Amino acid sequence: SNPFEVKVNRQKFDILGRKTKNDVGLPGVSRSKAIKKRTQTLLKEYKEREKANVFKDKRFGEYNTKISPEEKMMRRFTLERQQNYGKKNIYNLNEEEELTHYGQSLAEIEKLNDIVDSDSDTEEGGALSAELTAAHFGGGGGLLRKKASSAQQDEEEEKPKSRKELIEEMIARSKQEKQERQSRRESALELTEKLDNDWKEIQTLMARKPPKSERKDKEVEKPKPDEYDMIVRELGFEMKAKPSERMKTEEELAKEEQARLQKLEADRLRRMRGIDEQANKKKPSHISADDLADGFILDKDDRHLLSYKDGKINIENEEEKEKDEEEEEEEDGKEDNENEEESEEESANEEEEEVAADSHSDLESDLESEEEAAGNKEQKKHNTNENESQNMKKLDPKMEAAKSELPYTFAVPESYEKFKSLLAGRTVEQQLLILERIQKCNHPSLAAGNKEKLEKLFGFLLEYIGDLATLDLPELRTIDRLVLPLCNLCQMFPEAASDRMRFILRDAAHDMEEVVEVKGRAAFPGLDTLIYLKIISLLFPTSDFRHPVVTPAFIYMSQLLTKCRITTLQDVIKGLFICCLFLEYVSLSRRFVPELINFLLGVLHISLPKKQAQGYTVVHPFTPVGKNLELLLVSDKKDLDSWQKQNLPLSVVTKLKETSRTEINHIRLSCLALCFDLIKKCAALYESLPSFHEIMHPIRILLTQHLLANDYPEKMQEWYQGALKEIENKDKRYIPLICEKKKPVPLKQYTPRIVKVLEFGRTQGSSKKEQERKQLIRKHKRELKGAIREIRKDNQFLARTQLSEVMERDAARKRKVKELLGSLATQEGEWKAMKRKKGKN
Repeated sequence: SNPFEVKVNRQKFDILGRKTKNDVGLPGVSRSKAIKKRTQTLLKEYKEREKANVFKDKRFGEYNTKISPEEKMMRRFTLERQQNYGKKNIYNLNEEEELTHYGQSLAEIEKLNDIVDSDSDTEEGGALSAELTAAHFGGGGGLLRKKASSAQQDEEEEKPKSRKELIEEMIARSKQEKQERQSRRESALELTEKLDNDWKEIQTLMARKPPKSERKDKEVEKPKPDEYDMIVRELGFEMKAKPSERMKTEEELAKEEQARLQKLEADRLRRMRGIDEQANKKKPSHISADDLADGFILDKDDRHLLSYKDGKINIENEEEKEKDEEEEEEEDGKEDNENEEESEEESANEEEEEVAADSHSDLESDLESEEEAAGNKEQKKHNTNENESQNMKKLDPKMEAAKSELPYTFAVPESYEKFKSLLAGRTVEQQLLILERIQKCNHPSLAAGNKEKLEKLFGFLLEYIGDLATLDLPELRTIDRLVLPLCNLCQMFPEAASDRMRFILRDAAHDMEEVVEVKGRAAFPGLDTLIYLKIISLLFPTSDFRHPVVTPAFIYMSQLLTKCRITTLQDVIKGLFICCLFLEYVSLSRRFVPELINFLLGVLHISLPKKQAQGYTVVHPFTPVGKNLELLLVSDKKDLDSWQKQNLPLSVVTKLKETSRTEINHIRLSCLALCFDLIKKCAALYESLPSFHEIMHPIRILLTQHLLANDYPEKMQEWYQGALKEIENKDKRYIPLICEKKKPVPLKQYTPRIVKVLEFGRTQGSSKKEQERKQLIRKHKRELKGAIREIRKDNQFLARTQLSEVMERDAARKRKVKELLGSLATQEGEWKAMKRKKGKN
């Protein structure tokens, strides 16, 4: 109605036919509606924000404005009756059911109509009537029916039976029923016996036994039990699974092993010192039957064992304490002698008292006791000396065996010299046992610094293996056995093991580079470095694409095969050993190693007589011409005929100078046979490469055109033919080069492209799907703006509400302060007025 509250939304252009919804707006009306709605919803939630309980009104139709109040009441009454229908109150006993006692209603009995008061006694002088007696002492109204009043009772009705008559009638009825049952049972038994007799007479006429032969033929074979039934029966007799103990953790196992080894070490030390185990066990002390076990306060048991020897009382002190070694044993011996003397004197005194009580001859008893005491003393000394000598003889072999036995507990050596002295002079089994006990006694879970100690032990063991390899006679068997504890330590501490191995490889590569810079060529490393390379393949995975230990080892071995000159037969053996290691490294990854193929080609080249190489090229470290050729050439026919295939142990490298010429020729032939075997393995390993034939082409030319296999023994010819066959039998796996297929580019044409125009404006040229997507985007944008606007208005409404609450609280506080100040001012004025009055007075 107010024109100032009306807002007209003008449009830029008037479009004919377009219906507009919001031409005129009422911002005041819409604002009041929004405030009312927020008051009913948001303000209610704001006031109940700190309340946990919620009351729900579940009355029927309470908030339904379409139902009239009369209809609401009728529906509620109907629902209440439906809910209570079929339910009975178990506590209201008088509601519907009528309770009875012996056929009479309890409600009638409670009325007490027939009780006769004492005032209405008859002239019979206090005698109880039969009716009153039956009512109070008859046992209820079921057996004795309640009589009605004489006025109401008809004369024709029969008199009710008394209690005695009813009981007699019931007993007679039960006896009659029992007799009838007995008679029925007897008649049934008679009929059964008669029927059995009749059946036996008829059965003799009907039955006829066939002969045994017919019965055997007619016997039906018993069905064999099924396999399933047999398995089910077997399962019934099987042992039931019992719960086992839980698996112990690594720390618990380490603690148990340490405790076991400590106990064994304590037993070994005791045996080594000659301490008898039986002597430490305390003998049971004698306890009297009259003992009340009240001596537990005493620190030690001072009672003695009472015994008799040759009819005389003998008391021995059973407490013997042995602490350490010889001095304490001597002191214990002196104490024992003193105790024995005291016990003998006490026994003599007791004997004297007993004899004096029996007979009055004191002199004779004193003499006898002195003589016996002296004899017992000498005899005991002699016995103790003999026992000690016998015990020493028995313990001597035990002490020697304990001294020769290995200790059960070891500490980790702090330096390599101590570690080497610990293993020096021991057998391989003892060394392995020592290393195992060191690991168990110093497990990382037992103490804080054990991890660092065992990491040092790994380095000590590696260094010890290197020392064993550099001996004049290298102990390769010992090294082979020591790899197992090395592997265990590597699994426990992989990072420390890899660091130690990298340090060894770094030193070896640095030494080789220094020699190459000075001399221009390097020599093959010692046996210890070759063994380290072999150990790397056992400790670490060699099939990884990159590995912190294996990759440097790869590079170092490839440098050895290319930079180390071949000048002696020992160099050839070391190079073939590195080739074997290469094949072991790449057996899973099948990685191509060109240094390996070139070295095998060079080994075949130095087995030929001196001549110009044709058809193949020899690369460094081999040379086509030089003084180191023909290292593997064998021209002696006797040596060729006497050769037999044998493995090349690494110990040959150190013994080669002491061998004869025949043995050297045999070693050369063995190297050549090993080269053929390695070529065969390389052919099997790299057959899947597309360039396999080009890689093996120089080796195939050398085997077919230059190597004279007929001069070698038959076994060598078999190796030769096997390697050549493995190379030639592989198929070529070339993939032909084909240009990539491309779709032909069409020629440009002048035909116009017709596009369907769906709608003009911003949606021009878009498809229907694109239009729907854009429409959804517009709707989402519009709804998002509306939601943000509503949230902003909600926040403004809550801010106004909070501000009003704060202002109300401030106004109330100011009002109270004013009231307090006013009351104080009034009191102050009254007090001053009183003071003025007092001053005037």
